[in-house]
Amino acid sequence: MQQYLELVQYVMKNGERKEDRTGTGTLSVFGYQMRFDLRQGFPILTTKKILFDAVVRELLWFLKGSTNINDGLKQYTPIWNAWADENGELGPVYGYQWRRWERFVGDDKSKTYRKEHVDQIQNAIDMIKKNPNSRRIIVNAWNVADIDRMALPPCHAFFQFYVVNGRLDCQLYQRSADIALGIPFNIASYALLLSMMAQECNLIPGFFVHTLGDAHIYLNHLDGLKVQLERSCKPLPTLQINKKKFWDLTFEDIKLVNYQFHEFIKFPIAV
Repeated sequence: MQQYLELVQYVMKNGERKEDRTGTGTLSVFGYQMRFDLRQGFPILTTKKILFDAVVRELLWFLKGSTNINDGLKQYTPIWNAWADENGELGPVYGYQWRRWERFVGDDKSKTYRKEHVDQIQNAIDMIKKNPNSRRIIVNAWNVADIDRMALPPCHAFFQFYVVNGRLDCQLYQRSADIALGIPFNIASYALLLSMMAQECNLIPGFFVHTLGDAHIYLNHLDGLKVQLERSCKPLPTLQINKKKFWDLTFEDIKLVNYQFHEFIKFPIAV
């Protein structure tokens, strides 16, 4: 995961002081890209421990289309607790947009309309299988009409799949990138999603391309990141997924083998 350390070094060297919504203050750059070849190992940080179990739980929660942390998430990870309301609700966030994007279909003559939902993940699977050369294999979480209803607008907003030579690649555009806390989690999450999609479509998982908009280091994360820069990278682990249909996969079907890591570093969350 040298690519991640290079990102940290780049922002520390070139980042500009910028105020932010949380009032913490950041060093920020606009526009950065990393490429991870999943054939070289599963891309997860080794310079600090990443809670892979939490990555899996959150991704499966997204894929259910859930919007409530009490639906199999809160008891395993506190990631979303700060944004949920008293009932655990977050509004139409990632999973809702991935699986239940709202659209209205009707007859203009009769003036009757009905609400339907678009399952973007299933649509992507179908397109990869039936029309792999399409440039429209896209999942979008940035639903402008729903932004004000979300507890937190999507940071990782838009991703696209690309099929070539029996390989499946994925590129993510992330509008807001918290380098210390968010990015390591996001890399692992989308690498896992790419691997699950590739298995379902009988393809080899290839490149995960991570494109960042506002890539920032919160000022109170600098010391912890400097510790990481002093650590050497360890060999990447291997991802194992049981041979099951995409929608039948559970937490127990996903394992990370031989994950070696340095000591966990705790960073405060900017809310």
